[in-house]
Amino acid sequence: MRIALFEPEIPGNVGAVLRLCACFGAAVELIEPLGFDWDDRRVRRAAMDYIDHVSFTRHAGFNAFRQTIGSSRLVLFTTKSSQSSYDFEYGADDVLLFGKESAGVPAAVAEACQARVCIPMRPEVRSMNLATATALALGEALRQTGSLPG
Repeated sequence: MRIALFEPEIPGNVGAVLRLCACFGAAVELIEPLGFDWDDRRVRRAAMDYIDHVSFTRHAGFNAFRQTIGSSRLVLFTTKSSQSSYDFEYGADDVLLFGKESAGVPAAVAEACQARVCIPMRPEVRSMNLATATALALGEALRQTGSLPG
């Protein structure tokens, strides 16, 4: 199971996702351009010393990233889907893709995904924090596939 972040903009979110994935044993794919300098101390502050326990790769763009996923299914988390992430059947090799905080992903990226799901939430709110959404999604996907650590 891998987490892919498309052009993330907030270093604290990336740090939190790196820490989350260190705890769960999931790899992280960072699709550039990033909205901050990689050496931003806020990434390390949020990830703490967990950054040394997570596998992550930076990709020059979406096309470069796609060349690395092989036959893995790309599952996009988007507010533009009506398919509940809790009713979706995950596979152990899935790559869970999250868009940038301000705009999600462009239509061409969404169309390249094999599945699109949403995390159910109240209709009067717009979206969840990226790190929070990633935690909910990864936890459910690992639970379904029997891959939770411990």
